[in-house]
Amino acid sequence: MERDRRLGNLSTPITVQKLQTALHAKAKSEAGYRFYALYDKIYRSDILFHAWNQCRSNKGAPGVDGQDFEEVEKYGVLRWLGELALALKTEKYQPEPIRRVFIPKANGKLRPLGISTLRDRVCMTAAMLVLEPIFEADLPDEQYAYRAGRNAQQAVRDVQDVLYHGHREVVDADLSDYFGSIPHAEMMLSLARRIVDKRVLHLIKMWMECVVEEKDDRGHKTRTTGAKDKGRGIPQGSPISPLLANVYMRRFVLAWKKFGLERALAVGS
Repeated sequence: MERDRRLGNLSTPITVQKLQTALHAKAKSEAGYRFYALYDKIYRSDILFHAWNQCRSNKGAPGVDGQDFEEVEKYGVLRWLGELALALKTEKYQPEPIRRVFIPKANGKLRPLGISTLRDRVCMTAAMLVLEPIFEADLPDEQYAYRAGRNAQQAVRDVQDVLYHGHREVVDADLSDYFGSIPHAEMMLSLARRIVDKRVLHLIKMWMECVVEEKDDRGHKTRTTGAKDKGRGIPQGSPISPLLANVYMRRFVLAWKKFGLERALAVGS
């Protein structure tokens, strides 16, 4: 009973929402502000428990260690999260390799999907809870993907509205292997524009450079370090990747405007 009460107290999202609101408000009001102390918020008990609940609701398969949600619950969620918090606090946390699987696409090809361990997914989600409000304040209105209250259908409706009001040109482009092609150096520069906390930047760099484990038809496992060796690519399927993808895509949207492409198309219409 005592354990249930403690879990109930931790599960309230109010304190998490207050932190997110404060971070977003600060970022929104000061476009040039850089955040110095974020790492300690990632291992806060309420943040980690909220991250656990999000991962639990998303379900998902185990990573390379085979650990699933039921195993953690038998072990004790608070005990497990406490050990993760300690590893982060003492800076001993190290991500495990990512288990790569391939899922079929509509065109018959295969899409690589990275499955991190449950421990790493909770840690990434905790970081996302802290960082997303900051970078959300910077994202242009033209970006729709992976944002609360926005989706592809809304983007289509907005394009239709623009066409209805006189624009006659629509640029339709598809980015090949976007997640796998994001350069690490430029990604880190985009993050450092807002984050000074080196421990947070180090966390993200470790996740981007994670070892990948694959299993062949015979069950033989191989581990590769392609992302680290090439200096590019973020694991598609990890909780932190959509945020990183949006932060980097912002560079493209701003460059599109800076070089006058938006204005040129508007004039041409």
